[in-house]
Amino acid sequence: MELPTDDHAVWFGARDVYLNAMQQFLTGTRPNTDHSRRLATVLFTDIVDSTVHAERAGDAAWRDVLDRHEDLCRIEIGICGGRWINSTGDGLLATFDSPSRAVRCAWTLRSRIRSELGIEIRAGLHMSEIETRGDDVAGLTVHQAARVQGAAGSSEVIVSSSVSSLLAASGIALESRGSHLLKGISKPCDLYRVIDVTS
Repeated sequence: MELPTDDHAVWFGARDVYLNAMQQFLTGTRPNTDHSRRLATVLFTDIVDSTVHAERAGDAAWRDVLDRHEDLCRIEIGICGGRWINSTGDGLLATFDSPSRAVRCAWTLRSRIRSELGIEIRAGLHMSEIETRGDDVAGLTVHQAARVQGAAGSSEVIVSSSVSSLLAASGIALESRGSHLLKGISKPCDLYRVIDVTS
């Protein structure tokens, strides 16, 4: 077998090329080296009227609210088995391996943040393959989740059809919000509003 490398010894830089070729010869299959893509449910949240709140509270008090908001979100995401990705300033980005856990997390967050911090959030969820880049995530799925969140109103949790189709018998009730053209997305997307979550 001719290999695409200038190295002629396994212990130099082309080690993986040699090992993959040997594995294919011995097992008949080549390893999947693309570990940068995986299926995930992406959650975006955003604080409603954050600029208005910041102006009323002042910088120091608002920073305290944002810190408490982030702490609360990190705790709830962990409880629901999600992965905190990063803060968006007045919101968050997180991923989950289960769409129902992601929805339950968003539903709980909207209630806790309203009762404990006196502010409203809106949340959007979409599910498909994402690109992983170290601790960060990227790709069209992330952009689409952000656009779904942008379609949500105050205290609303909105999900795309890819999420809704996997929520049967989950105790999560949905209401159709119709088909939407999301900014930057060429195909219309059916959206659903979460109206109740039971155990």
